[in-house]
Amino acid sequence: MNDKPDNQENQETVFEAQGASRPIVPKSASEALKPEKGTEPPKRSKASRNQFVVFLNFMMSLVVLVVLGAGLAIWLGKRAFDEPGPAATNTTVMIRPSTGVGEIATILERNGAISDSRIFRLGVRAYGADGDLKAGEYEIKARSSMHEIMELLKSGKSVLYSLTIPEGLTVEQAFKRVAEHGVLVGDMPSELPPEGSLFADTQRFQRGTSREEIIDKMIADQQRMVEEIWERRSEDLPVKDINEFVTLASIVEKETARADERSRVAAVFINRLERGMRLQSDPTIIYGLFGGKGKPSERPIYRSDIDKPTPYNTYVIDGLPPTPIANPGRASLEAVANPSRTDELYFVADGTGGHVFATTLDEHNRNVARWREVEKNRAKVEAAEEEDEAAPPSEN
Repeated sequence: MNDKPDNQENQETVFEAQGASRPIVPKSASEALKPEKGTEPPKRSKASRNQFVVFLNFMMSLVVLVVLGAGLAIWLGKRAFDEPGPAATNTTVMIRPSTGVGEIATILERNGAISDSRIFRLGVRAYGADGDLKAGEYEIKARSSMHEIMELLKSGKSVLYSLTIPEGLTVEQAFKRVAEHGVLVGDMPSELPPEGSLFADTQRFQRGTSREEIIDKMIADQQRMVEEIWERRSEDLPVKDINEFVTLASIVEKETARADERSRVAAVFINRLERGMRLQSDPTIIYGLFGGKGKPSERPIYRSDIDKPTPYNTYVIDGLPPTPIANPGRASLEAVANPSRTDELYFVADGTGGHVFATTLDEHNRNVARWREVEKNRAKVEAAEEEDEAAPPSEN
C-alpha cells in the first residue's frame, strides 16, 4: 500500500522524467567562479604510440620542408636568372669551340657579365640548353640578364667583322687588304688567282676566320655572279668567251665609277670592237706597265707610255688584252652584258667626274680641247694656291 500522497508521487515522477534526481544546491560565490572541469581527452591508442608511426610523421614533415625549401630556392634562382645583370657597359666575350657550360659560366662571371656562374649553369641546364650554346665572339649588352645571355649564345649571333674590297682593285691589291686585316688568321695562299676572279664586295666574318677561307669565298662568289650574268648577255656581243667578257667589264670598271655612264662606256668599246678600231683605253696602259700593283698615284702617264708596246696596251694592240685588268663589279658586268644601243665611238673626261661622249672624231677632238682647257685652268688655280701658301706672312 502506497502511503505517499498522490500529488507527491506525481512530482517525483516529473522530476525523474526530466532527469532531475536531486534538487539544485546553491553554491558560494568563489565556487561559482571556478572554471568547470572539461572533458578529458581520449586515451592514445597503442598504434599511435608505435615508433614506426612516429618515424613516418617525422619523414612526412621533413619532405614537406624539403619541398618548400626547394620551391623557394627555384623561385629565387629563376628570379636571379631573369633579372638584369651586373654589367654597366657592353661586354665582349670569346667562347671557343668545345667549351662546356661550366667553363662558359666561369668566363661570363670573370668578365662581369653575370653575378653567379652556378645560377647560370643551373639555369641553362633547367632550360635544356646544355648542348645549344655556340662558339663565337659575342657582344653582351649592358644589364643583360642570364636568360638573355643564354638566348644570345644559343642564337650564334656573334660579333661580325668586315673587309671591303672595292670594285676595280686588282687581285694583288685585294690580297694586300686581306693579308693586312688583323682579325683574320692563317697564311695567304701561295699563288695569286687569275686577274678578275675575286668578288668585289664587303665580306662579313667572325673572329678566327682564316684568310684562305675569305679568298675561297671571294673566288666562288665571283664565279657564280659572272656565270649568272654571262647567261643573260646579249647574243651579238663581240666577245668570244667568258674571259673576254670579264676582261671588257674590267676595262669599263676602270674607266668610270659613275653608274649612269657604265652602259654608254661599254657601248663605246663594243662599237669600236665591231668596227675593228683599237680600244685606246688608258687603264690598259697602266696595267701593262705596272701590273697588279697599280700605278703610283703621283706618276702621270707620259707620251712614251702610250707608245710603249705591251700585251695590254690597247693603243698598240688590236682587240682586247689577254686577261682582265682588275676585278669588275656587278654593275660593270651587267653594262657589258646588255650595253646601251648608241653609235658613240669616243668619250673624254668633262672635268666634273663624268665623261662627254661623241660619235665622230671631229666632235671628240673638240671635247678633248675643252678638257685640256679645263686642265690648264685647274693647273693655274693650283699654282696660285701654292704661291699663296708659300708667301711670307703680312707685317701689318
